[in-house]
Amino acid sequence: MTTILNVEQIETYIGQYHILQGVSFEVPKGEVTVLLGRNGAGKTTTLRSIMGLNPPSKGKIVFQNKEIQGMPTYKIAGLGIGYVPEDQGIFGELTVEENIRVAMKDNSDATMERITKVLELFPDLKKFWKKEGGHLSGGQKQMLSIARAYINENDLLLIDEPSKGLAPIVVERVMESLQDLKKSTTIVLVEQNFHMASSIGDRFYIIDDGKTVYSGEMHELNENQDLKKKYLGIA
Repeated sequence: MTTILNVEQIETYIGQYHILQGVSFEVPKGEVTVLLGRNGAGKTTTLRSIMGLNPPSKGKIVFQNKEIQGMPTYKIAGLGIGYVPEDQGIFGELTVEENIRVAMKDNSDATMERITKVLELFPDLKKFWKKEGGHLSGGQKQMLSIARAYINENDLLLIDEPSKGLAPIVVERVMESLQDLKKSTTIVLVEQNFHMASSIGDRFYIIDDGKTVYSGEMHELNENQDLKKKYLGIA
């Protein structure tokens, strides 16, 4: 098993608040690692810490054998980490096409092939290619956000709450697309929808009160009702 990302005992403050107080996990190449926990546990801050948006004050983050904590966000992204934020982060005044082109690192054949692939995954984006991002539905905006991270040659995608606020039928479509994406890239997924998380994830880490408290393979969590109830509030 090759580890692509290793997060070691990171601690992160936002202002005076000590949000992360010892988060650790490993991400095997070619798998989907899911970060689980109740709202406010520190999952989003963990992804933002990896991207350098909320730099950790302690601990190490190692990507492809290179320490990246303390690096500026644009350099971290340049190493091959794509980020799909919780708020989607698209440009509402730009068309779908313009959103995609702004995100492109180059015009290589490989990039164009990935754009073709992502339009097959998300036919709505092809349908509304010339439509402004701000006029898309919630599900379409989420698809565009994922597409923007996927079109570049990223070895790792960090995806934060892709099902948030979406209708169940749209959640199923996003799930299908992530199932397809996992065939070709490594994913760290933050997700409150346990059905989605358990369907896509290979292994999990539970974060509680800013600390990693439990980890294992996803099938183990599916069978552990006490753990789900204690840390996720799932009866």
